Amino acid sequence: MNPRPTVDFSPFAEYSREEWARLRADTPMPLSDAELEGLSGLIERVSADEVVEIYLPMSRLLNLYVEAAQTLHQASAEFLRKADNKMPFIIGLAGSVAVGKSTTARVLQALLSRWPSHPKVDLVPTDGFLYPNRVLEEKELLNRKGFPESYDLTSLLTFLADVKSGRSKVRAPVYSHLIYDLMPNQVIEIERPDIVIVEGLNVLQPAKKLPQDGEAIPFVSDFFDFSIFIDAEEDLIESWYMERFMRLRQTAFRDPASYFHRYADISDEEAQRTGLAIWREINLVNLRENVLPTRQRADLILTKGEDHAVETVALRKL
Repeated sequence: MNPRPTVDFSPFAEYSREEWARLRADTPMPLSDAELEGLSGLIERVSADEVVEIYLPMSRLLNLYVEAAQTLHQASAEFLRKADNKMPFIIGLAGSVAVGKSTTARVLQALLSRWPSHPKVDLVPTDGFLYPNRVLEEKELLNRKGFPESYDLTSLLTFLADVKSGRSKVRAPVYSHLIYDLMPNQVIEIERPDIVIVEGLNVLQPAKKLPQDGEAIPFVSDFFDFSIFIDAEEDLIESWYMERFMRLRQTAFRDPASYFHRYADISDEEAQRTGLAIWREINLVNLRENVLPTRQRADLILTKGEDHAVETVALRKL
């Protein structure tokens, strides 16, 4: 009896780093060494090789998606005999704390803004939609900051709906990692962008429970035209988190205004214990319970290895 053929039910096509790099084709490298330095994170340096082999193919792919969406929107507006208001293309970017979301978002913003069909690219971190600390304290959620329940979901959904409807000016609140709270009277103003990159921990998470009556419950990801998840093994993310925590003790934590100023002068051994406790009791729990389960909802998964280098890329099949 012949064995049954193996059936691949995965919705993703997987590419090695070398295979993905070839998809760059002739896309030019538009970033200088100085720009790469400015885009780098605290513990993650953006190398020219990483941009050429990983981000330029992504930029080329996303450009195709954006231009196709623009063409479809224009055709739909003509069919419906409606004014052709600009419809921003929204990219969601998810992943763990310390996995490099912010760096990836900045690099994509820089590359996508070089394409002639969509020069205006805005970046909005969802940290700004966290409840203020005073509200988290009232709700006894301060130690669960970053978990889904710590976000003002109504405000985030309203913001995305306004952006997607083509409103001329939309504002998002600003979060400060220095004071570990929202910045009073500061906003990010989004004014008719071509692309908006929305970066955050839980942006791909669906509702915990669907309504029995079938009424619509919007998810944040409902507003995304394309979504990316940055993945890595837990032990790697832990090491990156600890490296960043220890580096911050020598930089931002030394500022008396820093919420974490108390960690600047403790011993290295105590800092190691403190950082690991924060990671394992808060961030790792959130990763396992809320962030990692959303990975398969992404359109593109970047899997990192040592030194933040992307090793494999998984692209959802059309």
